[in-house]
This record gives sequence, structure tokens and C-alpha cells, in this order.
Amino acid sequence: MKQTVLITGATGGIGYELAEVFAENNNNLVLIARNQTRLLEIKQLFEKKYKIKVFILGKDLSEKDAAVEIYQTIKQQKITVNVLVNNAGFGDFGEFHKTDWQKQYEMVQVNIIALMQLTRLFVPEMISLNHGKIMNVASTAAFPPGPWMSVYYASKAFVLSFSESIAQELKHTEVAVTVLCPGPTETGFVEKADLNDSKLFKSNNIADAKSVAVYGYKKLNKKVIIAIPGLGNKITAWGQRFVPRSLVRKIMYKKQAPIR
Repeated sequence: MKQTVLITGATGGIGYELAEVFAENNNNLVLIARNQTRLLEIKQLFEKKYKIKVFILGKDLSEKDAAVEIYQTIKQQKITVNVLVNNAGFGDFGEFHKTDWQKQYEMVQVNIIALMQLTRLFVPEMISLNHGKIMNVASTAAFPPGPWMSVYYASKAFVLSFSESIAQELKHTEVAVTVLCPGPTETGFVEKADLNDSKLFKSNNIADAKSVAVYGYKKLNKKVIIAIPGLGNKITAWGQRFVPRSLVRKIMYKKQAPIR
């Protein structure tokens, strides 16, 4: 029997690639994103190519009650979600006091609140069914402080801490939690976050979204809690535990500073 996977931010980047990986492995999909036209294109492609069912819902997660509306629609459609993938998220670049407040607010709404609320809504049913998986997409940005991208880094630190915490709480159940922490990845994120002038994305090897999605899928099925693709990313994430926090801040400030 096919399982059903709900994926937010499914029209591009890691979200799209995760959707295709799950489709290739004979899962039905519930795809959430703002772009209804693109969602329809993906639905038609995947249903024809992979012989699965794809339910689409155009929804902007920066809106206050979006997560509740998604859940209510899923219940009205009598769809049981077996796997929840909280992938939607975005960033912004610049000194915090100069950034657009509305964009920072919406970032917190998407990266934190919607993720947290969808998890809260779907987990009880997973527990009652004695089966379920959750993948929360964070970033290697979850590990250090992030000057020039302070709210984004802080939001991903929340996702990491939150995911680890609920993973431990759910240890006595059959619900598994994985937090995927990719490094810089070719997803369109750079353009949307105005990062073209950041040293970080000029000096690092950029991963492709497909390889990150395949890695995340495998680690989710193995019930790995913290999944960091790439040896370099693992070293970067875990190595900073041995470096004074004050030094990490200075390094990140210089590493991400605009190219002058």
C-alpha cells in the first residue's frame, strides 16, 4: 500500500527533488507551495511518469493560519499523511538593522512557526497510527551564529534544536524525526536571499539539490536524527564545537561579508 508524503516548498530546489525521490519510490504526494501553476505541472508530470496520486495545494506559509488551513484541507480530503517533510524556507542577506522588517517576520513565520505548527498538527495522528516520519530541513547554518544573515541562521538553529528535542520525546513511539542540514546548495536560494555578493557563496563548492534529496531520503528511512550531507559540511558543523564561540562569530562575519 502506497504511503502519502506531504512536502512544503515543493516547486523547486531540495523540495522538488525530495518530491521526485519519494515519487520514484512509489509514494503518493501532497505538495504545498505558493505557485499553483507550477504545482499543477508537477502533478501532471509525476502522475503520468510514476503512476502515483498527487494532491496539490497552493498556500503561502508566511500567512498566519496557513498551516491550520493545510491541515483542515487534508482532513476534508480524507488523506492520511504518513511522512511530513517541512522543507519550505527562505533567507535574507544584510545587517539586521538595515533589513526589511516584514521580510524578517515572514521568514520566522515560514521557517519556524509553520514548521512547528504542521508538526504539532500531524504528529498525534502518526502516534495513534503507530507509524510516521518527519523530515525538517534545516541547514549547516543551524550550528554557528550568522552575521549578515542573523534571522535565517537563528531560524535554522531553532529547527535543529526543535527536531532533536521532539525526536527524543518520540523515542518511545514509532514516529521518527530527521533534521536534514545541507550546506550551500544550488536551489535558487542565493538569488532569493540576495546572496550574490556574499563571499560565502563565492568560495564554497555548491552541492546539487538532487544529491542532497537522495541523501536525506536515505537517512530518513534509516531514522538518523541529524543528517549532514558531505564530509566538509560535517567537519564544519561539528568542528566548531572545539573553537571559542567568540572566534566563530568573527570568522562567520568575515566569511559572509559582502564582496567589496
